[in-house]
Amino acid sequence: MSTKRMMTLLSMLAVLALLTTQCAPQTVVVKETVEVPKEVKETVVVKETVVVEKQVKETVVVKETVVVEKEVKETVEIVGAIPYAEGVPMAGAAGEAQRFALDEVMTYKTLPEYHQAAWMDALVSNGTLPPVEERLPKEPQVMLASGMSTGIGQYGGVWRDFSACPTEGWNLGAGQTQGWFGINIIYEEALLIVGPLFRAEKVEPWPNLAKSFEWSDDGYELTMHLIEGAKWSDGYPFTADDVMFTWEHLILDPNVNSATSRTTWQIGGQDVNLEKLDNYTIKFTFPVPFPVQMLFNMTEYNFAVWPQHIWEPLHPAFSDNDYIAFEKAWPADKLPNVGMGPWIAVEYKTDEIMVLRRNPYYWKVDEQGNQLPYLDEVVFEKGSTGVGRTLSTLAGSGDHSNLENPSTFNETLKRAAEPDAHFFVTWGPEMLTFSLHINQSATLGVENERDATLRELFRNVTFRRAVSQAIDRDGIGQAIIRGPFLRGWPGGLYPGAAEYDRASVVYYPYSPDTSRKLLAELGFEDTDGNGIVNWTEGPLAGEDLVIALTANEDQAESVSTAEALVPLMGDVGIQVNFRPLKPTVVGDNEQAGTWEWNVSRGGQAFAVPFTYATSLAPITKESPSWHREGEDPRQLQPFEEELVRIVEEFRLEPDAGKRNELMFEYNRIFTENVYDVGVILGRYGLALAKRFNNIPTGSTPFFYHWTWANVSPEQFWVAPENQLPEIRPNDVPIYAP
Repeated sequence: MSTKRMMTLLSMLAVLALLTTQCAPQTVVVKETVEVPKEVKETVVVKETVVVEKQVKETVVVKETVVVEKEVKETVEIVGAIPYAEGVPMAGAAGEAQRFALDEVMTYKTLPEYHQAAWMDALVSNGTLPPVEERLPKEPQVMLASGMSTGIGQYGGVWRDFSACPTEGWNLGAGQTQGWFGINIIYEEALLIVGPLFRAEKVEPWPNLAKSFEWSDDGYELTMHLIEGAKWSDGYPFTADDVMFTWEHLILDPNVNSATSRTTWQIGGQDVNLEKLDNYTIKFTFPVPFPVQMLFNMTEYNFAVWPQHIWEPLHPAFSDNDYIAFEKAWPADKLPNVGMGPWIAVEYKTDEIMVLRRNPYYWKVDEQGNQLPYLDEVVFEKGSTGVGRTLSTLAGSGDHSNLENPSTFNETLKRAAEPDAHFFVTWGPEMLTFSLHINQSATLGVENERDATLRELFRNVTFRRAVSQAIDRDGIGQAIIRGPFLRGWPGGLYPGAAEYDRASVVYYPYSPDTSRKLLAELGFEDTDGNGIVNWTEGPLAGEDLVIALTANEDQAESVSTAEALVPLMGDVGIQVNFRPLKPTVVGDNEQAGTWEWNVSRGGQAFAVPFTYATSLAPITKESPSWHREGEDPRQLQPFEEELVRIVEEFRLEPDAGKRNELMFEYNRIFTENVYDVGVILGRYGLALAKRFNNIPTGSTPFFYHWTWANVSPEQFWVAPENQLPEIRPNDVPIYAP
């Protein structure tokens, strides 16, 4: 081949190689995208492969910066409701409650003879007490052996418990607390009771101070017959006058902070009336026929009866006292108090201990005529948090705990499994809840322009939904305790309620982006760049969105939940300032309306709605706690008007199936409007001493009421060989003449 021809061939090969290189595909890798108002700079990496003679490949990386004139916009979609999940069964759940007809559990009748604890014989002999038959009513309540899980008991022994709430005084009828945790329920006695209904065949309040009742033929009247010859713990007779004093001067007096008020005793705005027929007979008159739900208003706390001879001389209508002086007229250390419960307080040391001894005038007996209670003494250690009750049980110094603070569950189960544990644990249905309450009263507690502006915001369903979707519910639950104990919950009826239907739940899931979007739609914007959104219009324009949050310091998981909400709200631009408070202060703030947000453990209304129907919607002035009514008429939101309509129909509906349908509609509207912001849900556990006998099968700490009201503690007994030392043996309450 000639030199000229060779050169021509090499030139053609070079051109071909160049063309091949230029036409080869380029790999572009975008390392980072930076959002700017008008331009985006992209770093482009170009990889080129150059083919040289003898097929040696060399990779050359060329980096270039390309300026692209374009605007990038991020689209945030609002996440809607999703199906709410089913709960997971818990190992160790309480067995099915053994259900009884009323006449298998109790009756009222005269027995041929009566007995008392042997050590009380000396008090009768020396004249301190009258004989036992003179201390009992004509027909005492007789608790039957057929309704007892173990049987007729023996006298003696002590129940050691714990209270984490201060004892304000003994005027429970005017709203003072004796320390909750069981002390209040021991102190008071109502016309009817609902605590034991978890083991009743028929869900209707059981007799108590009212031994029987009957409806008139037309259903407009209810006549009640009271126990005759019963006495208060100071020996003074109990009569219908005590009931009428409670009705007229506590319940219906608008200046007294009683558990119920006139609005509780209305149907469709029309009054329910009560009159005395004779010393042991009273009659209710209703504006509609057969309002059976009203029976539940005559139960524990709602219609506890108070002694006229004690409180009338102190009441402002009969004395120079004002209502504040009346409320505080019987301080905590003025003992013994006067009541009709099984035990009476005889010793109290502030924040240390309360000792209660058997009431010698208690009006219940067993079928052999043994005056109840069997136990001589109840002792409450006082502390600052409910966790103390569980810790004392674990340590062996306490006999009972409602497992309501999930952070203690694992430790409790571990201790209960040890061979020397003195207690056992069972679990109830899904009814342990913690919620964020948002104050939706337009006027109650509003003191300035800031309050008014915040309340208007709180009444906006878009805002409440923004708050709800900012909450990582499952994350909070797992942060409190790992495992299957807690899960997210949106509020409304509890899954353990008989009327609950999972399909009725409108569940807005965790989505902080949705929350930010909803806040932006409301006009909030972080105008000063500090991470907190600002009001952009109105009297607070330019200010950060700042909200005060409280929780009961005696509820450990209320505090834990509130603490977890602070950073979650901060993540979407809401500054929350949290402060735990004593339960008495929380209660005072609730009544006055001077609060913004509060986290607390849920009550019975959403567990047994027919029992507490008037608490489900703004029907009475006192309920719900997040929309109470003050001196000014309450301003109902449109969906609240629907809830009121449903509940008014529900409480008068005799058919259970139709009531369930109404609750389905109720729960859908409640959750759709985020009326109350549920956070987490679990199960209560009940820890009780193994030495106790007559614990009802299937007992749960939380259902129609709490443990002390549920389990009929007056029938608990301990075998003599297992009895523990008492603090004040052979003592009874003694009153000055």
